[in-house]
Amino acid sequence: MAKHNVLLVCGSGASSGFMAANMRKAAAARGIEITVNARSESTVEDYVEEIDCLMIGPHLAHLKEEMEERCEGYDIKVAVIEKDAYAHLNGDKALDQVLALFGE
Repeated sequence: MAKHNVLLVCGSGASSGFMAANMRKAAAARGIEITVNARSESTVEDYVEEIDCLMIGPHLAHLKEEMEERCEGYDIKVAVIEKDAYAHLNGDKALDQVLALFGE
């Protein structure tokens, strides 16, 4: 299993910060190597060379196409975090979603 570098984005980075922490805890409990950071959606371009996965808060689902365009030319999976996982800050569910994007 490859080590993944995930960027979570929401409006301000606050709720995604809690989700990122929960995803790191879930990964550690499973022995999975992963880096998960949370930032504002306005900073995506600053990270495109470092990440292989961009997860978008469900309340920003309308920005998915724009985010895909911002990541164009890079090998980055882009997905909207499942509403249920995000609403409950369920790091296990969000981690499963990331792994599924990579067929793991």
